[in-house]
Amino acid sequence: MASVKVKFRASTVEGKQGTIFYQVIHNRVVRQIKTGYRVYRKEWSVSSDEVILPQYDDERRNYLIKIKCNIEYDISKLQQIIASLNHQGKSYSSAEVISSFKLLTSQNSFFGFMEEVINELKKLGRIRTSETYTAALNSFRRFRDGEDLSLDKLEPNMILSYEAYLKAIGVSSNSSSFYMRNLRAVYNRAVERGIIQQQYPFKYVYTGVGKTEKRAVSVEVIKRINEMDLSISQHLDYARDMFMFSFYTRGMSLVDMAYLRKKDLVNGLLSYRRRKTGQHLFIKWEKPMQDIVDKYKFETESSVYLLPIIKPSRGNDRKQYIYAGHNINRNLKIIGEKLGLMASLTMYVARHSWASIAKSKNIPLSIISEGMGHNSETTTRIYLASLDHMIIDKANMLVIKSIQNSEVIGE
Repeated sequence: MASVKVKFRASTVEGKQGTIFYQVIHNRVVRQIKTGYRVYRKEWSVSSDEVILPQYDDERRNYLIKIKCNIEYDISKLQQIIASLNHQGKSYSSAEVISSFKLLTSQNSFFGFMEEVINELKKLGRIRTSETYTAALNSFRRFRDGEDLSLDKLEPNMILSYEAYLKAIGVSSNSSSFYMRNLRAVYNRAVERGIIQQQYPFKYVYTGVGKTEKRAVSVEVIKRINEMDLSISQHLDYARDMFMFSFYTRGMSLVDMAYLRKKDLVNGLLSYRRRKTGQHLFIKWEKPMQDIVDKYKFETESSVYLLPIIKPSRGNDRKQYIYAGHNINRNLKIIGEKLGLMASLTMYVARHSWASIAKSKNIPLSIISEGMGHNSETTTRIYLASLDHMIIDKANMLVIKSIQNSEVIGE
């Protein structure tokens, strides 16, 4: 019969907290489990191997009570595992007890389970989803001050408190909803796997998607951005060029721009698949696009990519694109401030502005939708099979001409 003991290892540094660990003993073989629980020497009873609660410090007392409860929970689980192994009547080792405990702990720990799901997503190549889950987990961790909890302790009142916390620190309702939806998705996975029973902890918080603030700017503003003299700042100039390239290409997203390859441009036609939806888009190549590509041809001379966003020699393409995006948006914000814009200038503004200006030119909504690669709405899908790419290219030409100070070609 295996046994379990709770032990304390004092710090070798005076005044520092020591660590609590468990010993699993079976057939005279002793194995240890680290817990991460830390207490001071004076808070541990060597004679009874348990935490000593202070009489006057309520904050510290509450902290130590939580540790005592966690220890009791852990020991109970270890004893259940040992009882189950004994009942099976098979020989086992102390290492097997620990292995079963760690697996059970990771499944019952909300942080541990969410990290496990994130790792699964990474292995499946779903990097973007893993990143959104990581962002939600980090936010919830900050709310909890890093203190983990078991999945069955995720209750409506706690989630309501988390929502109030997000509001108090200035997080928008849409961002709060974003975190809630990601946390709920992971919680529902645990329910589907039979780890816990559904308790609907997110039923009282907002998980919808509200309307976002309009980010489009007028054609006059786009002209001013395009005509700015930014020769004194290479970084601002580069950010402006990427913004304008996005605008010229019907609001192409930065991630799609980053992965454009030279071979994607053939006989005056640029073709690519949106990384977000997989939709195949075609764009007639226009002179302003070529001007930007030519401007950076020295930087892309030995690269397979059309634009100097990802540099293969520097490794990890995704990290480069994310880092470039942060820098571009930071510099676009500076450009916006120089122009006296009320809202922040970002790459998304280029996309939104293209649609807004195209609409002002009386271009049908169906053409604008396909031109931007939208395929999430039923109306857009209806048109996907029937629209002529030449119509979309003409729409794009009209938008570009509107800022090029030249006459619009008649129909």
